[in-house]
This record gives sequence, structure tokens and C-alpha cells, in this order.
Amino acid sequence: MAMNFDPFRELDRLAGSLVDNRSPRVMPMDLYRDGDHYVLAADMPGIDPGSVDIDVDGQLLTIRAERTLANGEGVKWIARERQSGSFLRQLNLGQGIDTERIAASYENGVLSVTIPVSEKAKPRKIEVSTGANSNVLETTSS
Repeated sequence: MAMNFDPFRELDRLAGSLVDNRSPRVMPMDLYRDGDHYVLAADMPGIDPGSVDIDVDGQLLTIRAERTLANGEGVKWIARERQSGSFLRQLNLGQGIDTERIAASYENGVLSVTIPVSEKAKPRKIEVSTGANSNVLETTSS
């Protein structure tokens, strides 16, 4: 089997093997707002959905996952670039998030976390009255 030799990739692999491999790795993610909720999409290919742990402590959202790779007896590795171990991502959610309604799903190696905006943080119109009812102000959600 012919393989291309990339000296930079080999140096990166060598440097990675010298670093402590037990520390959690960071998973790449996208975060965007779609209407009244935020959506976080994290790449987690090859991770068993049962190993994914998501928790919220106050305003801190933590995502943990574990990837294990099969190690057969007598196997001689030709190339081994996929990393096993723990993955970790933490986000400070800030104010205005409904932490009780956060939901998550995992499909095709992508973890999607939906983070709704709380009702209090949504923009709203305030009606201004005039004349005899000037002491009464009414608010309406939009």
C-alpha cells in the first residue's frame, strides 16, 4: 500500500505523542442563534452516544464524551491518526437562558444542543397609553 509522506503531519503526530494524552481534547463546534433559541453543533465522530454527558451547573454548560478505539491482539498498526480518550467542552451561558428546557440529540457524529432563550430575555413591546389611562402601562410579548 502506497502512502504519501507528510513531514509536518509526522512532526505534529510526534509532538502529540510526547504530550500527556490523558488530558481532555476539545471538540470543534459551531454556535448560532436561530429565532428564540441558540443551537450548538459539536463534531463527535466515532463517539458512542451513551458516553456523552451534558450537564448545567448554574450558567455553565459542560459536554463530556469518551472515544475508545478497538485494540485487537496481534494487530500491527500501519497508520493510527484517530485519537481516543476524553473530550470536553464548557460554555458560560450567561443570563437570559432557559436552562430547564435545554435539549440534545446525536446524529451522524454531530451532537446538537438546543438552548432556548428565557421568556424574560425575549424582546417585547411596551404599549404607551395616553389621556385618562395615562397611569396604566401594558406590556405585550412579540
